[in-house]
Amino acid sequence: MPEFVDTARLEKWIAAVAASHNRIVGPLTYIFCDDPKIIEVNRQFLNHDYFTDIITFDYCRGKMISGDMFISLDTVLSNSEMVGATYEREFHRVVIHGVLHLCGINDKGPGEREIMESFENKALILLDEI
Repeated sequence: MPEFVDTARLEKWIAAVAASHNRIVGPLTYIFCDDPKIIEVNRQFLNHDYFTDIITFDYCRGKMISGDMFISLDTVLSNSEMVGATYEREFHRVVIHGVLHLCGINDKGPGEREIMESFENKALILLDEI
């Protein structure tokens, strides 16, 4: 886990974001890895042959969010450089992206990416207030 992560603050933030989507937080597991591992997981479980920043496995039950999230810290770093964000900000965006998926927000269909980005941005503003 990156050294800047304040787990108590992160947990409070995730709970607040989940609550804003009428969800409660159950067990969440973050597996921080590198690009070779994320592409291995992507190939094995999703039959995708490309790098990604996060892969979320959803174990939600009713209003309780739960899941395993693989996060490639390599891709988070390269994405932060590409978009001109700090590594810390991009890391938090990716963490909450997975949580938003568990809250039922999708990003693959028409118009869904913009909705996801809007929720990510609102969540990042909330993090600044925690």
